[in-house]
Amino acid sequence: MTQRDERILVGGDIPVLLRRSSRARRMTLRVTRAEGQVVLTLPLRASLNEGRAFAESRAEWLRSVRAEMPPLALVQPGALLPVEGLRYEITPAATRAVRIEGDRLLVPKGRPVGTVVAAYLKHLAHSRLVPACDRHAARLGRSFRAIALRDTRSRWGSCTHDGRLMFSWRLAMAPREVLDYVAAHEVAHLAHMDHSPAFWAATERLYPGCQLQRGWLRQNGHEILAWRFSE
Repeated sequence: MTQRDERILVGGDIPVLLRRSSRARRMTLRVTRAEGQVVLTLPLRASLNEGRAFAESRAEWLRSVRAEMPPLALVQPGALLPVEGLRYEITPAATRAVRIEGDRLLVPKGRPVGTVVAAYLKHLAHSRLVPACDRHAARLGRSFRAIALRDTRSRWGSCTHDGRLMFSWRLAMAPREVLDYVAAHEVAHLAHMDHSPAFWAATERLYPGCQLQRGWLRQNGHEILAWRFSE
């Protein structure tokens, strides 16, 4: 059970979201990849003063981590948005649907840019993920029940015990090879619901050289998560 969130200020200038959880066994401090939000999780028995002292002792580390994170980017006219690993300038135009033309991403004039671009990326992600999952599942000799898309922050995909696959639609912003790897990764969970050596061996069979794409996500995924589709 997680209790009501509180907010404190650390180091005089770092806002920290404090969460108390009955499941926490120790104090933990993390910086979210998407917003750069600092989250301090405390066990129920820990006092506010203990939590504050813990966070204060790591103030300089928090500053360095936040300084290295990319600034939030707003999807708006003129922005250079990544689509399948390439950047396109968002340009309002006399078009009925979002489309790529040269180095521009054309969006219908008079419509909310963030909304129509997000819808375009969701459609693109779905059109890439369905055949990729079909291909990997056939090779694995397993089947999945459904594919769902969400705007997740903590993971790029997941697989349930009953064979339901979930993916972040922001994968449409990554290179196609990265999206294909994530599809293989989640399909491999149909056979191995863990990250055991057997799981990684299955993922490697489905997508040889998968560690390269996994490394791309580790190095660049935070930039994809930094994009905002509304004010």
